Amino acid sequence: MKKDLSSKKGDTRFVQKSSLYQEFLAEREEILRHKWLESEKAGKDVGFEKALLDWIRNHREDWRNYRRGPELKKPPKAS
Repeated sequence: MKKDLSSKKGDTRFVQKSSLYQEFLAEREEILRHKWLESEKAGKDVGFEKALLDWIRNHREDWRNYRRGPELKKPPKAS
């Protein structure tokens, strides 16, 4: 069965407006910015995968906490 075109456009609009998709786009933008900065430091293109892994290991948690804002940050761990 063929899905009609108007239904596909509606699906696309829904995805683009979803908060999960918006979060993905924001994270991707940060990774690309990190890739650019690291490539500039290295004097050559470091590649997306290397930049991605480095960003996840060293910056993702702080970036997510910053995006959450003070009211949504994780509570401190109980001792």
